[in-house]
Amino acid sequence: MKTIQRMLALVGLLSLCLLFIYALQDAPTDENFEKKVINDYNVYALQVPEDLSFAGEAMPLDNPDILERMDRELLVNTYWQSNGLLMFKRAKKYFPVIEPILAKYGVPDDFKYLAVIESGLTNAVSPAGARGVWQIMKATGRENGLEVNTNVDERYHLEKATEVASKYLIRAKEQLGSWTLAAAAYNAGNAGVARRLEEQNVSDYYDLLLGEETGRYVFRIVALKEILSHPDKYGFNFRDKDLYTNIPTFKVEVDTAVTDFTKFAERFGINYKILKIHNPWLREPHLNNKSRKQYFIEIPKEGYYN
Repeated sequence: MKTIQRMLALVGLLSLCLLFIYALQDAPTDENFEKKVINDYNVYALQVPEDLSFAGEAMPLDNPDILERMDRELLVNTYWQSNGLLMFKRAKKYFPVIEPILAKYGVPDDFKYLAVIESGLTNAVSPAGARGVWQIMKATGRENGLEVNTNVDERYHLEKATEVASKYLIRAKEQLGSWTLAAAAYNAGNAGVARRLEEQNVSDYYDLLLGEETGRYVFRIVALKEILSHPDKYGFNFRDKDLYTNIPTFKVEVDTAVTDFTKFAERFGINYKILKIHNPWLREPHLNNKSRKQYFIEIPKEGYYN
C-alpha cells in the first residue's frame, strides 16, 4: 500500500513539474507570441480560374494585364472577410427580388453582382447624389418614370429601381454591342464609354485604357460573382440560418394623402421604424399625394416583429 502511495505521489510531482515547464515555455513573451501569430494566421496567393466570364462573355485571361487586374480584385475581396460575409448574408435576402426582374427584361443574371459592387446591397447615397441599391441618379430616375422628390423617392424602391437599371442596361447593350461594355457604361455612362472606344480605336472593354474606377469595375463584378458563387473555395464558412431573409409582406393600396405614418403603421400592429424598413422610398413621415396617385405600401405579415 505504501509503495502505491509513493508511486502516486511521484507521478503527481512529475505532472506538476511538467505543467510548470510548459507554462514557462508558453508564457506570452514577444518572441513566441509573434511566432504563434505567424503560425496561426496565413495569407495565401489565389489561383485565378481559367474560365471566368461575365454575362456569357469570356475574360481574356491569357493577357497578362487582364490576369493581374483580375487577381487584384479576387485578393482584395477575398481577404476583406467581414464585407464578404455581409454580401453573402444580404444576397440571400435581396437576390430573390432582383433575379426575376432581370430575367423579365432579358438582362443576364450576372448583373445582380453589379448591384453588389454599386451599393453593397444597401440603400447607399453616393457623393454625386446617386441613391438606392442600384445607385440611380435623380435625372436618370425621373427620365425612366420614377418619382423623385423630398416626399417620395422611388430610387429606394428595390423592384422599381431594378426595372430602371434593366432598361438602362438593355439600351447600353444595344448601343455599345456587348454586355461587358454595358456594365462599364453603368459606371461611366453610354456616351463616356462610346467616346473612349472611338478615341482609342478599339471595340472591347478589355482593350480600353480607362480611369481607375471604370477600369476596375467589371473585374470587381466578376470577383464578387466568383466569390459569392463558391464560398467554400474562398474560405467563407456559414450556415443557411446565418443568412438574412425577406420578411413576408402584403400590400396596402393608398390613393389619398397620409397625414401621419406613425398612426398609419399602428393600424397594422407595427411602428414607424418597421414601416420605413419595408418602404424606404417613403422619405417623410407623411404622404402628400395631391394627385391621388396609387401607391402600394408593404406591410409585414403578423408575427415577424415583436
